[in-house]
Amino acid sequence: MLYLCMVIGLLLVKAAALEARIYVVAVGIANYKEKPLRLPVKDANAMKYVYDKNGDTQSTLITDEHATRDAILRQIQTTFSQATENDIVVLFFSGHGYKGGFCAYDGLLSYIAIRKAMSTSKSKNKMIFADACYAGNMRQNRSSNNSHNEMKKSNVMLFLSSRSTETSLESPQMPNGYFTDALQRALRGGADANRDRTITARELFNYVSKKVSTATREKQHPVMWGRFPNDMPVITW
Repeated sequence: MLYLCMVIGLLLVKAAALEARIYVVAVGIANYKEKPLRLPVKDANAMKYVYDKNGDTQSTLITDEHATRDAILRQIQTTFSQATENDIVVLFFSGHGYKGGFCAYDGLLSYIAIRKAMSTSKSKNKMIFADACYAGNMRQNRSSNNSHNEMKKSNVMLFLSSRSTETSLESPQMPNGYFTDALQRALRGGADANRDRTITARELFNYVSKKVSTATREKQHPVMWGRFPNDMPVITW
């Protein structure tokens, strides 16, 4: 009887995961007024494409001059507030970063502001993917006395392209940076180690971190941080 109950429980969990809808906001900023970049818009398009292929996804793309601080926060609230508890919400950002957040087209966008906007969502599966140089700095914000405590309390998973001392590398022969390239390959099934059609946070990290560190000859190491279970679903096919 105990075994039967365990099996039924696992089946119910799997059914809930399969019914989950995915909400994505993909942001890419290449055309900065100062220090323009080459790949962020392509990165954001690639991530939107991967999630859209899932078939049960609502996604929004924001690029270049449209990716202002207010526009990004507004879209996060509008999109993610539609999610239910078991749904998955994803913010992808490619562009310049700074210690504690991202550089929007018109100014700085702190992680604290992003987390506050994401808190309107009922989802228990919240995540941020960031492809930016020194992205690891995002988890070290000390701009206010409560910043560190807010980040520790947050149930948002941060998956950052590089350590705080590393740049996020790219190759002229590749359409995306090393992190985004590995990330989208992982989400398309490469990270599904047990072939159950659900890619978890741990599976994602194991796959992407190995691919990026190997491809860059140990010059870049993705970082995953936050309070979340290892089996949190990132995408379910």
